[in-house]
Amino acid sequence: MSNKEVKAALKSAREAIRNKEYKEALKHCKAVLKQEKNNYNAWVFIGLAAAELEQPDQAKGAYKKAAELEPNQLLAWQGLANLYEKSNQTDVKGDLADVYQKLLDLYESGDKQKWCDVCNKLVELYHQEKKYLEVARTWHKFIQVKKEGGADNAELHQLWKKMIQLLADSTQNQDNETEQLLLTAFEHAVNSSDSVPSEEHQNLYKDFIQCLSKFPHEIIRLKKTCDDMMALYPTVSYALEVLCLHFIQSGTFTEEALHYFSRLLEMDSSSGPGIIGSGIKCLQERKYEEAVKSLTEGLQKTNQCPSGWYYLAQAQIKMHRHKEAVLSCNQALKTLGPLGSSGLEQKNLILQLKAEALIKIANADAAEEAINALEQIVDVGSDPVLLAFRGQAYLNKGLMEEASKISHELLLSHPDLAEAHALEGFIHYSQKNYKEAERSFQNAIERKDEIAEYHQYLGLTYWFMNDETKKDKGKTLTHFLKAAKLDSYLGSVFCCLGNYYRDVAGDKSRARGCYKKAFELDGTDEESGSAAVDLSVELEDMDTALSILNEVTEKASTGTAKWAWLRRGLYYLRTGQPSQAVVDLQAAVRADPKDANCWESLGEAYLSRGSYMTALKSFTKASELDPELVYSVYKTAAIKQIQGKYKEAISTYQQILKKTKDYMPALKGLGECYFMLAKSALDEYFDGKAMDYLELALEFSTRATKCHPDMSSLWKLLGDICTSVHVFSPTKVKIQVLGSLLGENADKQILQKSELLILGGRCYGRALKLTPLPSIWCDLGINYYRQAEHLTAVGTDVNETNELLEKSLQCIKKSVRLDSKNHLYWNALGVVASCSAIENYALAQHSFIKSVQAEQNNVVAWTNLGVLYLVTENIEQAHEAFKIAQSLEPSYLQCWIGQALIAEKVGSYDTMDLFRHTTELNMHAEGAKGYAHWVCSTLQDKSNRNTELYLYNIVQMNAIPTAQVALGKYTERNPDDASAFTMLGFLNEHLHLKRQAMEAYERAAALLKNSEDTESYNIAMQNYGRCLCAIGECDKAIEVYTSVPLTEFDAIVGIALAYFKKGLLQESIKAYEKALSIAESEQDKAHILTALAIIEYKQNKVDAAKTLLFKCSLKEPNAESLKALCTLGLVQQDATLATAALKELLKHVKGENSVYEKCLFTAAVYALQGRNVGVQRQVSKAIHSNPDNPALWSLLSQLVPLYTPRNAEGGAVAGNIAQVLDLNRGKKDLLNIAVNQLAAGCHSSEDQKNNPLKNIQKAIHLCPDNPAAWAVLMAACHAENTIACLNNAEPKRTDLEMTLVSTISAQAGENNLPASYIKTLEDWSLCQAITSLEETGRISEAEALCTKGLKSCPEHPGLFLLLRQVQCKQLLQSHKDLPDTVLEELRKTVMSSSTVAAWQWLASVYQSQGMMVAAEMCYRKSLQLASQQGNWSGKLSSLLRLAMLALEICMAKVSDEHWPALVQEATTEALKLSPCPLAALLQALLQYNQKIGARETRRMLERLVYQPGIPENIASVARWYLLQHLYAKDDYELIDVLVENAKANGDVRALELNEKLSSSA
Repeated sequence: MSNKEVKAALKSAREAIRNKEYKEALKHCKAVLKQEKNNYNAWVFIGLAAAELEQPDQAKGAYKKAAELEPNQLLAWQGLANLYEKSNQTDVKGDLADVYQKLLDLYESGDKQKWCDVCNKLVELYHQEKKYLEVARTWHKFIQVKKEGGADNAELHQLWKKMIQLLADSTQNQDNETEQLLLTAFEHAVNSSDSVPSEEHQNLYKDFIQCLSKFPHEIIRLKKTCDDMMALYPTVSYALEVLCLHFIQSGTFTEEALHYFSRLLEMDSSSGPGIIGSGIKCLQERKYEEAVKSLTEGLQKTNQCPSGWYYLAQAQIKMHRHKEAVLSCNQALKTLGPLGSSGLEQKNLILQLKAEALIKIANADAAEEAINALEQIVDVGSDPVLLAFRGQAYLNKGLMEEASKISHELLLSHPDLAEAHALEGFIHYSQKNYKEAERSFQNAIERKDEIAEYHQYLGLTYWFMNDETKKDKGKTLTHFLKAAKLDSYLGSVFCCLGNYYRDVAGDKSRARGCYKKAFELDGTDEESGSAAVDLSVELEDMDTALSILNEVTEKASTGTAKWAWLRRGLYYLRTGQPSQAVVDLQAAVRADPKDANCWESLGEAYLSRGSYMTALKSFTKASELDPELVYSVYKTAAIKQIQGKYKEAISTYQQILKKTKDYMPALKGLGECYFMLAKSALDEYFDGKAMDYLELALEFSTRATKCHPDMSSLWKLLGDICTSVHVFSPTKVKIQVLGSLLGENADKQILQKSELLILGGRCYGRALKLTPLPSIWCDLGINYYRQAEHLTAVGTDVNETNELLEKSLQCIKKSVRLDSKNHLYWNALGVVASCSAIENYALAQHSFIKSVQAEQNNVVAWTNLGVLYLVTENIEQAHEAFKIAQSLEPSYLQCWIGQALIAEKVGSYDTMDLFRHTTELNMHAEGAKGYAHWVCSTLQDKSNRNTELYLYNIVQMNAIPTAQVALGKYTERNPDDASAFTMLGFLNEHLHLKRQAMEAYERAAALLKNSEDTESYNIAMQNYGRCLCAIGECDKAIEVYTSVPLTEFDAIVGIALAYFKKGLLQESIKAYEKALSIAESEQDKAHILTALAIIEYKQNKVDAAKTLLFKCSLKEPNAESLKALCTLGLVQQDATLATAALKELLKHVKGENSVYEKCLFTAAVYALQGRNVGVQRQVSKAIHSNPDNPALWSLLSQLVPLYTPRNAEGGAVAGNIAQVLDLNRGKKDLLNIAVNQLAAGCHSSEDQKNNPLKNIQKAIHLCPDNPAAWAVLMAACHAENTIACLNNAEPKRTDLEMTLVSTISAQAGENNLPASYIKTLEDWSLCQAITSLEETGRISEAEALCTKGLKSCPEHPGLFLLLRQVQCKQLLQSHKDLPDTVLEELRKTVMSSSTVAAWQWLASVYQSQGMMVAAEMCYRKSLQLASQQGNWSGKLSSLLRLAMLALEICMAKVSDEHWPALVQEATTEALKLSPCPLAALLQALLQYNQKIGARETRRMLERLVYQPGIPENIASVARWYLLQHLYAKDDYELIDVLVENAKANGDVRALELNEKLSSSA
């Protein structure tokens, strides 16, 4: 290719590039290069095209080749620069810088603008690479070029500022050249600024000064620059601040530096550096408090000043604020800049200071931190002082060996070092080697006498060495004083001085001053603070004490300053400010939750405030923390006592006495608690319990007086206890008293009521000698009054009684004179003055009025005033007084009794209501007897039974039991009130409490026996005799009746009844005839004739009895005679007579009270008539009309299993309802429920909680003497065992038969039951036992029991049949054919017994012998017999057994149409009787047998399997046959459904069959 062609190719390449056809361009260039390998333009074009085609490596190579060919040509270098600028690779930046440098060289002599552009790019590249020196040189050259190019001053100023910005980040890592170039830039920028002064110029100066401050060797230039700025800007403090900070950091405190500090503070008093400088000046002048204040304030404003923090730490150590000093050192280390040689030295100083402060804190943690700080110091081992510090740190940490080793090394290497001797002294001091410590500290003081700590520890060494050195002023005191003089901030030495002045010199005032000084210096010194407060309290300077405590508590954070909170809390507690005390003591507890004393004090505060529960918790906590704190335990008991939890308090008091036998407060507390329990028992009328409590109260109170006989309160307590026996009956009081209380040597002595009252007076007298209080005078007066009251009750000498009353009056007058404003004393005076022996009613009235005036809300005085007016016949005034009392306190009992007495006196209808209200409020003798009197009066009036008043007062208000309970309590305390016992007996009779009524009448008769009121005595004896007769003690009743004249109708009838019950029928007839002769009313005569008819029946004179009863009915028919006549008809099985009598009876018996009897008689007549369903319907009808009558429900439950057993489930429900309506009927209703459940086939596998066995067990627990219940238990056990056998389980209740038979016989013999009833029960239980033995395979035992039974009753057909059954079972078990003679004998036995079960058993025997027709005939015979007897269950069982017999023959494939028809016939009849699942199963099996694959077969079996309510055993059989049917039909879908059903019901047999059938299919 010619030169021309090369040029053309290059031109084509240029055109292709212009057209962006880069590949075409490459072709042209490559063509050129084939001819000219060193063609510059071709390589440049290749570089350009390759770059555009994103082939950077080819482009780079092409450009470099071109640059090599023509290094001074621009195109290649420009292309290479463009290529590098576009590249994202970091490794090309160095090459780019070289390219820029080459371009600068090429542009330098030519295009200045392009040179500047490339220079900018190069500087930017250097700046990115943080090559600050190259940045500085290049930019400096750039400025020179601009300057030579004639740039103006403003442009140059901006360029110098740009240079400053570029080098701003380089101050930390600059070399000297860069530093100088930066400072030169600052100088030029400052000097070239046009706007002077201005904010921009000012900021530039600040940046210049800030930069200079970072270069310590530029101090001259810094000062000059600062001076220049201050000259230009005299009001701006920045320059001064930087200069002052430099002086602080460098530690330069010349006159010049101090001058600058002063100038700064004059310019800006809040300037941080200026204040720091002022603080350092104060530190140098030993003004430590001002120094700390100034340095703290300055560092708050300028906190990035490590030297400032260091000086603050120094000042704090001088003031012994070591913890604060550690924090300051930490802050100094935190703000410390890059460590040059000077920085490292500063760090070492800070660490040394920190270690010193930590050592002074003197605890293990601080010591560990001190060791760590010392280890950070460079060349620590070369400084012996630092080594001594390390030794002290080891000592504080408890590392004695390491400390001793350092001490030994220091003493050897530096024997003249004071710190070495001091360390040895500290070690000896900690080991209590005071002699050696003395020597060491003396050596240290010889070398450094100005160290206060050495003098202090030498003084402490003398203090602890012995008492002689402790009291030696020249030793202990001198060194303490020297230490205080050397270091006036050393608070601990002032504490030591305080200890000396307090404990040795006895100068409390000076000691207080020293403690106060120590606490002012060290607010954390609890010992000094608490001692200062305690001494201030002792010196009665409470203001000083409170000021200290207030100051501490105001500053204290949560959980600190326990001593201050505790002391201030106790102060508030002493001054009666419990709420404030609680707050302070809570704070004390927060500070130390394990301090038992704090908890105890807090408990006292809560108690004073009335917060008993929280106080109790506090005292409990205190006693838990320290079980030896008896006071806390005592206080817990005392609080429980205040709360009325006397038994808990007693338990706690007794715990104290176990540890401290004679702890008087506990003894006194026990006495008070038992006394309060006695008072509570007295209020409840538990007199026996009350006397036991009083005896214990006397015992413990007496023991307390032995410990402290000089305590008046103890003697008063004893007096109160003794006087409280006044409420008891004299005959019941027998209380043991310790002999020491009686002044005798005997251990204990029993005192009567009078002796105890006298003893109480003596105790009050002893209390008065110790403390003559008016309350005790009043108590003594009341005691004398109670003594007189007792003497009056027992009927002793009147003069003695009057004398006691006079004493009582004088004592109470004395109390009134001592305290005339106490309403209780006036009230007591009124009570004594109004008694019957004094009858000074004027004085009494005056006293009650004065009592009311002294206390307006005085219900007792108003009530007593009302009683006084009532006694004096002033009814209206009495009513007003009682009314006021009621308005003051509506629940006060006595005022209501007063109103009731007024109502009784005026004949008001409200009397009974008022007396009843008194019994509702509380128990009181007057109220109880009054209410009982009105209840008895109302009950005696038989004409008002159906009135609303009677129903309300007696029935709705439950009057009889209420009055009976109240009167029982009354007679307990008043055992000599015959009228009360008579009323009590009367009420007991109405409540059917016959024995209690007999006892009450007996007591009444005994009390009236020797009285002049013979009429009352005779009535009481008649009542007594009647009750004896009612409880079956007829002999005694006859004796009682015959002991009094029998002239009245009731008495003669009573003895007649007693004769009758005793069996003396002739005597009874005579007595009744006598009563008949004097009977006035026709009704009484009819009753007597009825009784005579009963006696005639007893003598088997049925006709005579009928005659007498007809006679009653003809004259004036009454219910009793008609009932007797109907009963006679029922007993004699005379349906006509019973029906006629019932018809008449229903005409005469009306009202709700007779519903049960009417129903019972009607049901009995229906039963006699054979109308079994009518029996149930009659009772159900009565229940429908009276659903709330439990007796009717109970009767229904009793009759259902007898007459309609099909409804047994309903009978069980009826029994449950009866039990709910009346819980008292539980024992009878539970028995009925169990019988019904047995009849319904219930058992425990159906319901674990409600089944016959559970219910009959409950019934036996309630009434174990009922033989019928034991019989039902026997039946329930047999049923459970039978169910267990059917379920292939082991019976649980075996071997009980003989035990239950014996129990039934024993209980039947003990109870007074009819002989026929007992015989039936015993026979049944014997037969049941034999059956159970037979079924369990115990044949020999069953046979023996049969034989034994037949011996006592040889004609018993049931036993004979059982014997044959047992014997036959043995023959059947041998699997041999029975001889005809045996079968004939069995048939005769069954015919003689002729029961359904007997014929069914004979059928089963025939069936076992293959005599199917004979078996069928026996089943038909049992069916016939059951139908005749109306035995539903017998009919059903006979039909099912007959069907099963026929099905068995059908399954044997016997070709006889008779048997399938028999199955169908029997099951159809069974299903008519009941929807019996077994009958349905038999029909399904017959269908299966006849047509296994028929759809009807599947339908019948599926109904039994899937229908709800089908018993599982029947469903299981149906499932078995259905599974075979489905496999025969290959219906696998239904097979799967059936298998799932079997799994759900746990049918193992069906699942096993499925496995067999599926494997064989």
